[in-house]
Amino acid sequence: MIYYLLYPLHTSYSFFNVFRYITFRTIFASITALLICLVVGPPLIQKLQSLQIDQQIREDGPQSHLLKKGTPTMGGILIIFAVVFSTLLWTDLSINYIWLILLVTVGYGLVGFVDDYRKLAGKSSHGISGKAKLAMEIVIALFVSVILYLKPGFNSQVAIPFFKTVSPNLGWGYVVLSTFIIVGAANAVNLTDGLDGLAIGPATICFATYVLFAYFAGNVKVASYLQIPHVSGAGELAVFCGALVGAALGFLWFNAYPAEVFMGDVGSLSLGGALGTMAIITKQEILLAIVGGIFVMETFSVIFQVGYFKLTQGKRIFRMAPLHHHFELKGWAEPKVIVRFWIISILLALMAMSTLKLR
Repeated sequence: MIYYLLYPLHTSYSFFNVFRYITFRTIFASITALLICLVVGPPLIQKLQSLQIDQQIREDGPQSHLLKKGTPTMGGILIIFAVVFSTLLWTDLSINYIWLILLVTVGYGLVGFVDDYRKLAGKSSHGISGKAKLAMEIVIALFVSVILYLKPGFNSQVAIPFFKTVSPNLGWGYVVLSTFIIVGAANAVNLTDGLDGLAIGPATICFATYVLFAYFAGNVKVASYLQIPHVSGAGELAVFCGALVGAALGFLWFNAYPAEVFMGDVGSLSLGGALGTMAIITKQEILLAIVGGIFVMETFSVIFQVGYFKLTQGKRIFRMAPLHHHFELKGWAEPKVIVRFWIISILLALMAMSTLKLR
């Protein structure tokens, strides 16, 4: 909105020319989202507490988590509101990619909201059935994937890290891949959301990394220099990512240990879905496995644990899955697990960025 209101004034006042720059709008989208969270956060938390929208704690989880009982959840509503408002305020809304990623963010947030509501209504840690939730996620991801595949100028090639000449064209198979990435990313972030600030920290780092990926992909000269796919219009997604970084930092203000509020599925699913969609649009699909390596580790820890448990009739690889619970049961204090996972996430993001020249 601001882009359309103020940028046209640059013909009369040169100062307004700054609104043309993606970097300027990305910075202020981040600041706007951060301020929204800091202002709206306290009254929202009070409202959630008054409505007794409390986090349901797993009975089989670490005993220390029982102290979290009574902490309000569904704080992801704050993230979604801040991101959507800031994005609409600072982006060029003529870019279709903006509307697609907002659709995924809000759509997955609604799926998470329904799941959270069912948990609260049933007073348990189980919401809607896994099959029903997965079906809703697939429908949204499949719709967006088909729209992207049919969009003129959007190719179905997959960029392989470290190889500048290897870009297989999957055809309609790209729709299957992109649907898998969006759904997989959403559930990976959801699995990671088990400690105070554990999911929102790596998510912030991931979106900060994709600020660069989006800007590079949208700039034809930079994309050519780095030998990465150029995606016309993708640069505007840097503004969206900036808004998400700001919203994530604002939410972390209240979610840091000891948490005053949890994001719930409404937050974790929307963040993961948006992250997967960003990876697809910027044509850095495979790099997401490196950038979001923490989420990948957490997901595979659950897959391996369940698989090994069934194959060996009751034996376990980890003391408990997801992985962060394993380290808790080994005696690591919760803040130590969180910060160490953040450090690993930063290293993985740096490694992912280094691949842009290691080709």
